[in-house]
Amino acid sequence: MNRQNSTSVSRRRFLTSTAAATGFSFTIVPRHVLGGVGQTPPSERVHFAGVGAGGMGGADIQALASLGANVIALCDVDQVRSTGVTKNFPKATVYKDFRKMLDKEEKNIDAVSVGTPDHIHAMVAMDAILRGKHVYCEKPLTHTIYEARQLTLAAAKQQVTTQMGNQGHASEGARLTNEWIQAGVIGEVREVHVWSDRAGKLWKQGIGRPKETPPVPATLDWDLWLGPAPERPYHPAYAPVKWRGWWDFGTGAMGDMGCHIVDHPVWALNLGSPTAVEAVNTLDGSVVDGKPNLESFPIATMIYYDFPARGQLPPVKMTWYEGGLMPPTPLELPAGQQLPSNGVLYIGSQGKMFHGSHGGMPQLLPGELVEEARTVNKTMPRSPGHRQEWLLACKGQGTALSNFSYSGPLTETVLLGVLAQRAPGRRLQWDSKTLKVKNMPELNPHVHKEYRKGWQLSLL
Repeated sequence: MNRQNSTSVSRRRFLTSTAAATGFSFTIVPRHVLGGVGQTPPSERVHFAGVGAGGMGGADIQALASLGANVIALCDVDQVRSTGVTKNFPKATVYKDFRKMLDKEEKNIDAVSVGTPDHIHAMVAMDAILRGKHVYCEKPLTHTIYEARQLTLAAAKQQVTTQMGNQGHASEGARLTNEWIQAGVIGEVREVHVWSDRAGKLWKQGIGRPKETPPVPATLDWDLWLGPAPERPYHPAYAPVKWRGWWDFGTGAMGDMGCHIVDHPVWALNLGSPTAVEAVNTLDGSVVDGKPNLESFPIATMIYYDFPARGQLPPVKMTWYEGGLMPPTPLELPAGQQLPSNGVLYIGSQGKMFHGSHGGMPQLLPGELVEEARTVNKTMPRSPGHRQEWLLACKGQGTALSNFSYSGPLTETVLLGVLAQRAPGRRLQWDSKTLKVKNMPELNPHVHKEYRKGWQLSLL
C-alpha cells in the first residue's frame, strides 16, 4: 500500500492528533472498525521503529510486536547483539544510525521505541518527538536533568503519546499502594525508604578506566555506540550492560532502578520535586591510583531526599540505599521473613507497608491492617498493560499513565540523586523551576553535559 495516499494520511492524522502527550484522550472505536475479535486491521496498526534491539530494547520491540504493532524498521550499532531480534522481523529495514533511519523512514513510521544506553536516550527520543512521532523510551528517560525537562516540554508541545519503560507503573500492586496510602490505612506518611541491590551485582562500580585497548569487535560500530559521549577507546568493560556503572554512559543503580522503585512513593504520596538532597558514598572505590575516581559510580551510596509539604500532606524524608546497604528491618516483620532485595518501605503513623520493585504487591505491618485494607474501594482504573497502554493511546484509546508529563519530573528527581553523588556529604539545595543547585553553583554544569562534536540535542 502506498503510505502517502489519502487513506494513509487520514490514518496518520487519526493516530497523531487524537493522542495527547498526557494520554488523557479517549476515543471509542466501533467493533466494525477494529475488525473481528482479537484482530486489528492493518489500517489501524501502529507502524513503529525500534532503536536499540538488544537487551531491554529488544524485549520492548518483541513485546510491542506481539501486541499488534507493525515493526517496519530496526536500528542497532551491534549486529551480533541485535540478531536475536532482527531475525524475527525479516521485512523490517535494519539500520546502524538512528538519524539515518528517521530521515529515511519519517513518512512511514508512527512511533519509535528507544532501548539504547542511557546517554543516547534523549537524542533519539527528541529527534522522534520533533518529527511528530509517538515515543516509548526505556528508563531512565534521559542521562541529564536538563534533557528530562526538555523532553517533557517537547512532548507536550508536539502532542505526541509518550511512555517511559517503568513497567511496574501499570501493575495491580502500584494501584493498591496508591489506594491504601491515600485511604490512610497506615496513617500519615512522613518517612520512606527505597533500595536496590543492582550496584556491583550486575556491573562493577568504584573502578578506574581500563588501560588496555583491545580491538573493537568487527560487528560493533563503536563511534555510533559512543554517540554524544566523550571519545574513548573501546573496552568490554563498557558494553554491553556494564555501561551502567560509568558516569559518561549510565546513571548507576539509582538511574537503573530508581524509576522503577522511587516511582511508587512519588506517585502515591504526590511528592513533587524535592527541595534538598544529600549523598553519602563509601570511601572504597572513591580513589583510584591516588586520584579521585571520576569514571565510575561509588561502590555503595545512601541518598537523603527532603520533600516539602503538599497542601494537607506533610513533608516527607526519603532515603535511598544501594551497594548492599538496606534500611533497618521493621520490628513488626514476622520472624524468618526479610525485606525484598529491591523495594520500598513506607513508615506511617498507624503502621508500615512495603513492596518489591516494579509495583510488587504491598504487604502491611502489622498484619491486622489487612482487614482494614480489604474495605478500601478500588478507585483507580486498572491497566491493560504498560506497553499496551501506550499502543492504545497512540491510537487515541485510553491513557498512557507514565507519559513524559509524569515520567519526566520523576526522572529529574531520580537524576538529582545521581547528581548528589558528585558531592558526597554536602546537602544540595535544589530549585526545580530553574534547574539549579542554589548553594553549590559548581555542580550546575553537571545538570547537563557537553556533547561530543557532531552531536546535539535539537530543541523546539
